[in-house]
This record gives sequence, structure tokens and C-alpha cells, in this order.
Amino acid sequence: METADKPGGFFITFEGPEGGGKSTQIHRLAAALADHGYPVWTTREPGGTRVGEMIRPILLGRQGAPITPWSEALLFTAARAQHVEEVLRPRLERGELVLCDRYADSTLAYQGYGRGLDLDTLRQLQRQATGGLQPDLTILLNLPVQAGLARIPRPNQDRLDQETEAFHQRVRAGYQQLAAADPGRWREVDASAVEERVAGRILELATVALGQAGVRPAQRRSA
Repeated sequence: METADKPGGFFITFEGPEGGGKSTQIHRLAAALADHGYPVWTTREPGGTRVGEMIRPILLGRQGAPITPWSEALLFTAARAQHVEEVLRPRLERGELVLCDRYADSTLAYQGYGRGLDLDTLRQLQRQATGGLQPDLTILLNLPVQAGLARIPRPNQDRLDQETEAFHQRVRAGYQQLAAADPGRWREVDASAVEERVAGRILELATVALGQAGVRPAQRRSA
């Protein structure tokens, strides 16, 4: 992304193990940034497009047919390719701040570290599907696996939520390795803290990143 002053055009993704509060924190950050005059768009993966929302229940539905690891990876990636082409890239090119609940790093964490698929192959697949579109900032909402899963009522658990604790431990460890390998993009937040404290820390990190990138709000809302 360019570093000159501009009204938007900044891509923030939220990642982390289950139960970290990504959806809640995305909407809190979106509201705070919008109040400061930034043009904000929130979205999610899998989803964000008609195609993505059709794929989502196949991947996350609890009553669906078994899915092989590579089928799972390819379905997530297919939804992502549509998302990039239809939503993410156009909105970023219009100068918007895009906040996304999961992105390509989820495939590396879940299907790579969690399922054991080859990471180099997955990375090549993500580059092809996204056209190289990378987040400007990735927030890792991190907390212990047992604490995160305990936050999700059993009736609300999706197919991935119901995986073994060992699987979720591998995913969490994978996220930590991804963050350590790219410290310029990743910022880790303790998601076990109270919601308001987590939100404040995320807003602080986002504000710093936007300032460093020279991204300025178009206008402030009147009180």
C-alpha cells in the first residue's frame, strides 16, 4: 500500500484460535474508526460474497458430509478468491478501510498446522487465489485453547469448533509461528482480557498502524 496521506485504502485482518471474540472486536473497531471519519467496510471468511456464503455452510455446518483436508483447503481458498476479486480489492482501490474476520493466514493455521498439509503448497495456493493481496495489519487475538472453546456454547459450535483439543493446540501454535515470522504485520492481543480492554488495545494498534502508513480520515463525524 502507498504511504502518502489518503482517506483510506488499508486492509486489517483478524486471526486467532476459536473463542477469541474476533467478530465482536471487528465491529467495535469498525464503529470507532467510523466515528473518526474513516470509510470502513467489515467482512468475513468464508463469506463476504454470494459464492462465499454458499460455501460457508459446507465448511462449517455440523451435519455436513465429511470433508478431506485438501477439499477443505480448496473450498476455503475458492471462497477467498471470489472475495478478493469481488469485494476486497475493489474496496481497497476505492480507498476504504477493510476489516476482515479471517483471511489467508487461517488456511495456513488450520489446514497447514492443524491438518498437516504442506505449508509451501498452501502458500503458493493463497498467492494464486489472492493475487498477492496481503493485509497491512493482522491482529492475532490469542488465548488458551480451553478458555476459548469454553466461551462457545455447544449449540453454537461449528464443525471446526468441534475438532479435538489437540487440533486446536496445533492451530494456536501455528498462529504464534506465523506471527513470529512476520512481526512487521502481526500484532498479538491477549483475548482473555475483558472485552473493553481488548477493544482499547486493538484501537490503539490500528491507530498507530494507520498513522505510520499515512492514512487519514476523510472527515470526522459531528458529535
